[in-house]
Amino acid sequence: MPARSVFRDDHALFREQVRRFIDTQIAPHYAQWERDGITPRALWRAAGEAGLLNCQLPEPYGLGGDYGHAACVIEELARANYLGIGFSIHSDMVAPYLMQYGSTTLRDAWLPAMARGEAIGAIAMTEPGAGSDLKAIRTRAERRGDHYLLNGQKTWITNGSNADVAVVVATVAPELGARGLTLLCVDTHLPGVTCSAPMAKIGQHAQDTSELFFQDVEVPVSHLLGEEQRGFDYLGEQLAAERLAIALRAAASAEGMLAETVVYVRQRKAFGRFLIDHQNTRFVLADAAARLAMLRTFLDQCLGEQMEGRLDATRAAMAKLNATEMQGQVLDDLLQLHGGYGYSSEYGIGRAWTDARALRIFGGTSEILREIIGRTL
Repeated sequence: MPARSVFRDDHALFREQVRRFIDTQIAPHYAQWERDGITPRALWRAAGEAGLLNCQLPEPYGLGGDYGHAACVIEELARANYLGIGFSIHSDMVAPYLMQYGSTTLRDAWLPAMARGEAIGAIAMTEPGAGSDLKAIRTRAERRGDHYLLNGQKTWITNGSNADVAVVVATVAPELGARGLTLLCVDTHLPGVTCSAPMAKIGQHAQDTSELFFQDVEVPVSHLLGEEQRGFDYLGEQLAAERLAIALRAAASAEGMLAETVVYVRQRKAFGRFLIDHQNTRFVLADAAARLAMLRTFLDQCLGEQMEGRLDATRAAMAKLNATEMQGQVLDDLLQLHGGYGYSSEYGIGRAWTDARALRIFGGTSEILREIIGRTL
């Protein structure tokens, strides 16, 4: 891959650090975590010690880097085919909400511990009857003096079983729809908070995706993030960075699998010839390489804009839509080149293909993204 001008020398050095961590701390154990359905908390503490968490937050809340450092972690995990590791939700979604909208007391209480991997973060937005349709959220936060009484159910919560703290999207005024939404920082160990066992999924098995239930949970008013009824605005402000993170994962995943497939087709024979010697194989690989090169150029533009604080919602929607749709198409083509082995668990392409499917859904479905882009035309 040619040098990418969006990154500096310190990013390159950090990327090597991330790769070493993946090789030593994740690769030998990932298959077992897939069987267990959860990533152990010890990994999070190791990641904190290695400086891989809260990369873009200032000290003492994080590494003191920028979004470029966060991108190195996102990309290298995806390139190595470990999409089930939930560091990005924790570091690039939950932590920025606490940093941007939380009080100094809340920041001090949670962010240093999150940077060390001693506390794990989740974002609780989706409900059984409300996915991308935020105005349908029914989890209720009722003000009772110095606390809110929180009741409701959240589903598809990444890091749900491991989580110590969750950014919960609730409504204080259901009759106002999206304008009643409010964000709360909730300690998941509070009385009334319960968590389901990890949910059964078709992919990303090492990711502890769970349901969270809130029954008369007393959340201090001081744990309000920002202002009441501004939750919809805050979600909109953070979604560009979140969607770019997903796009970066998708692109790096496809690039990593392309590199592995090139190695495979140079070793595998069919009809007495190596697969790479068949014109169809070369054409499939050429199409993938060309499309991913074009995607990478656009994503690096978006990454540069994000690092300068000027990535807008439409560009971020384009990034996620293009990256996740292309990831699915490219991985499907690469799996086909593996023949029956592509459908086995022996080769990483099968896991990559299955794990990738979720990326077209969470963070805004492809249909929602097309609607966002279409409204600007």
